[in-house]
Amino acid sequence: MEKREKLLEIKNLKQYFNMGKPNEVKAIDGVSFDIYKGETLGLVGESGCGKSTTGRTIIRLYDATDGEVYFKGENVHGKKSKKELKKFNRSMQMIFQDPYASLNPRMKVADVIAEGIDIHGLAKNSKERMERVYHLLETVGLNREHANRYPHEFSGGQRQRIGIARALAVQPEFIIADEPISALDVSIQAQVVNLMKKLQREKGLTYLFIAHDLSMVKYISDRIGVMYFGKLVELASADDLYKNPLHPYTQSLLSAIPLPDPESERTRRRKTYDPNMHGYADNEEVTMREVAPGHFVYCSEKEMKQYQQQLAK
Repeated sequence: MEKREKLLEIKNLKQYFNMGKPNEVKAIDGVSFDIYKGETLGLVGESGCGKSTTGRTIIRLYDATDGEVYFKGENVHGKKSKKELKKFNRSMQMIFQDPYASLNPRMKVADVIAEGIDIHGLAKNSKERMERVYHLLETVGLNREHANRYPHEFSGGQRQRIGIARALAVQPEFIIADEPISALDVSIQAQVVNLMKKLQREKGLTYLFIAHDLSMVKYISDRIGVMYFGKLVELASADDLYKNPLHPYTQSLLSAIPLPDPESERTRRRKTYDPNMHGYADNEEVTMREVAPGHFVYCSEKEMKQYQQQLAK
């Protein structure tokens, strides 16, 4: 079996807001996973489960409450000089959820895209700077004439392409895509996802793809992690997760995906998840366990044996 290169390693990551106060929120509560070079890891869950906070904490938009994030073996949240931070920021970029709010309305598209080029000194002169901008626009399916326009002159899908071009401008290795298609029309979503897959093949990119649309996540992801209230409850290959969902919350999410057959929709029963259904004892250790090769579930030892028996049938 080919050994994969581990690009990102997250260990027991925690992000608490209003810590120690009555209204404390455990947005991320002890999450651990790895991302391998060249893959897409999908992260799914309902609104408020902590998936976007996970992405923002990884890239240091938030300082972690606890835990460690290693990028190419280096601690992301360790003390860093300005030079080290600059290098890290070039290696890791983010595509934001809202293509309307994430672009400065006062800046022309050329300046939006070239911001990273300017900060990192990637162009020798203004001519090279504009050539890079033109190339990036064409890479994401836009025209060089678009460089002199303002963001409000574009549709949502075009603005998200500009956001992708901006992320690519500094030639990153790793991109966090924070629900990049949720604000777009369904007809445009597939175009943006296909563009991301094409760019991944051409440039050897690695993605953390955060979303709540499970059908689209399966299409783009190699592996999928499922989050529930700050915890990672299941992690497996995309095919395995859909064929053999083990955690009851994952099963409830998958049962909510609409089917294109009206007859099936009328008769299909959706599953509901109650976190109290597990009935864990106070001294029972509940943690992520590998119930099958590459398939991890947040469970007790007793549940793990039940899941293994379920897979063996």
